[in-house]
Amino acid sequence: MQPILQTKQLCHTYSSGTPFEHTALDRVDFRIERGEFLGIIGHTGSGKSTLIRHLNALLRPSAGQVLLDGEDIWKDKAFTRQARFRVGLVFQYPEYQLFEETVYKDIAFGPKNMGLEAREVDRRVREALGFVGLGEELLEKSPFDLSGGQKRRVAIAGVIAMEPEVLILDEPTAGLDPAGCEAILENIRAFQRSKGAAVVMVSHSMEEVAANVRRLVVMDHGRIFADGSPTEVFARAEELRAIGLTIPQVTEVFRRLRALGLDLPAVYTTGQAKAAILARRGAGTC
Repeated sequence: MQPILQTKQLCHTYSSGTPFEHTALDRVDFRIERGEFLGIIGHTGSGKSTLIRHLNALLRPSAGQVLLDGEDIWKDKAFTRQARFRVGLVFQYPEYQLFEETVYKDIAFGPKNMGLEAREVDRRVREALGFVGLGEELLEKSPFDLSGGQKRRVAIAGVIAMEPEVLILDEPTAGLDPAGCEAILENIRAFQRSKGAAVVMVSHSMEEVAANVRRLVVMDHGRIFADGSPTEVFARAEELRAIGLTIPQVTEVFRRLRALGLDLPAVYTTGQAKAAILARRGAGTC
C-alpha cells in the first residue's frame, strides 16, 4: 500500500551560497504509513525539525520531493494549501501561538480557514476539546487565563480540529510534569484511535517513544541512521551512544543487571520491566 506521506531524496540547505551554508537534510528517503504511530529521535542539529517542517510544506526542498498520497505537495498552490490542512503540525511549546479572544475562536481558526460551514466548525471545535480532555465551560474563556497545561491542550486541539490525516508533534510534552505528560499522550492516542490518523512524535524522551510508538526513526547529521521497531533500534545501544543519544533508563538498568549475571530479558518500558520481574518471582528466582 502506498504510504500516506513520503520523501524521496529530500535535501535542504540553509543559507546556500553564503559562508554560512549548512546542509540540514541529505538525500532523505522517509515514509509514514497510514494510521501508524511513529517516533523520530536525534541529537540537536540532526535534522529532525527540518524534516518535519517539509512534511506540511512549511519549508520547500532544496532538492528531492515530498509526496502526499503519491503527489508532490508543491505541484500547485491549491494542493500545497490542501496539504497544510491534511498534515497537521504542532510545534514545540504550541501554547505560545495562542492568539484569539476565546478558546472557541482559537480552536475554530483552522476549520474556518478550511472553508467549512459554521455547524461543522462547531462540531469539530467541541470534539477536539473533548479529545484533549477539556470541558466546554472553557470555550468562552480567554486562552490566556488558562493554566500552562490547559493552554498546551487548547493549542493541540486547534490542530486536531482540522482532522488531519497525519498529526505531527514536536516535543508535545516538553516542560510538563509526569502526570501532564501522560495526560497529553493519552489525548493523542485517543485522537489516533478515533480518527485512524497517522501520528508522528518528535521527542528527546527515550521512555516516551519506547512506550508509545510502533516504529522509530533515528536522525543523525541530516540522514536516517536507523529505522525500525523500538526493540530493534534500542538494541543498538552502543551505536546510539556514539551519535549522542541514550536508551531508556529501565533498559540500561536491565543491561547492567544482566552484566552482573542475572538472567533477565531486554526491556524497553517500565511495563515490560514489571512483567519480567513478576515472571522471575513466579518462577521462584527472585
